[in-house]
Amino acid sequence: MKNLLYIGNKLAETNKTVTTIDTLSKKLCDEGYNVVSVSDKKNKIFRLFDMLLHIIKYRKQVDYVLIDTYSTLNFYYAYLCAVLCKFLNLKYVPILHGGNLPERLKTSPKLCNTIFKNAAINIAPSLYIKLIFEDFGFVNIIYIPNSIDIGKYRFKNRAFKQVKLLWVRSFSKIYNPLLAVKVVKALKDDHIEATLCMVGPDKDGSLETAKMLAKQLDIDVKFTGKLSKEAWITLSKDYNIFINTTNFDNMPVSVIEAMALGLPVISTQVGGMPFLIEHEVDGMLVNPNDEAAFVNAIKTLMSQENKAEKIAELARKKVENFDWEVIKKQWLNVLS
Repeated sequence: MKNLLYIGNKLAETNKTVTTIDTLSKKLCDEGYNVVSVSDKKNKIFRLFDMLLHIIKYRKQVDYVLIDTYSTLNFYYAYLCAVLCKFLNLKYVPILHGGNLPERLKTSPKLCNTIFKNAAINIAPSLYIKLIFEDFGFVNIIYIPNSIDIGKYRFKNRAFKQVKLLWVRSFSKIYNPLLAVKVVKALKDDHIEATLCMVGPDKDGSLETAKMLAKQLDIDVKFTGKLSKEAWITLSKDYNIFINTTNFDNMPVSVIEAMALGLPVISTQVGGMPFLIEHEVDGMLVNPNDEAAFVNAIKTLMSQENKAEKIAELARKKVENFDWEVIKKQWLNVLS
């Protein structure tokens, strides 16, 4: 039996979004691995010390240390954990989640070299991140996409008589939630009635800002806060278009899930999105921060129902390749 230590922000129980550390840890346990995952400390300093202490505590029994690696403040967690692993001669595997990691490669080259060149292997959840890292000279990197359990996502054929938009993400400035509200306002100004539901916990105050903007623009938006996966999947049955308004992205699970459910996706063409979605084939791609572009894409889907249905069908077919039963073979191969 392999022993794994998984380092990341395990904060789902504190009203934060469920992330890979929550889902992948459980999947690997189900495959027979002994997995210890940390940290669930709310305080950032305490969380960092908890991560480092666990690396020291399990240094003699762990086979690999998996490290969720993002591009903002959490990047420094990954850096310090990687340095400690290297000092203790432990094999560690960064999982490259941050959609803005390419910018981090430019601004912190020495820190990045320390983390990524000394890793046993780097895991890129999108081909976009893999190609960027290879352009920067990293060769110890492989592509393993985020996975879902496809059987939990029942495909539904949608009606396109009225615009019913769904947005699912943490409320953070980098995901540009205000754009979703502005899109509904632009639709209204174009005499198109639309509803919008925004699902997700607040991360940096953006939730309250979005509520204030909706009130200011006199737009009726449903804000649910954080929902369980089962709850938002049930909710999704009442909507017919999924919008992803982000300014930075990698391989978001929420978009993969929307594609599995039969929701045509309109997304900004940033980061890894063009590697996930082929424009007008299995989704729609638009310029970032452009409500007019979203409106035009929405009009296209609503006026061409056959096209919208075909996009949804091809999207479902694509993400069936992200089922855990397919993806797990790659993980087992890395960890064997």
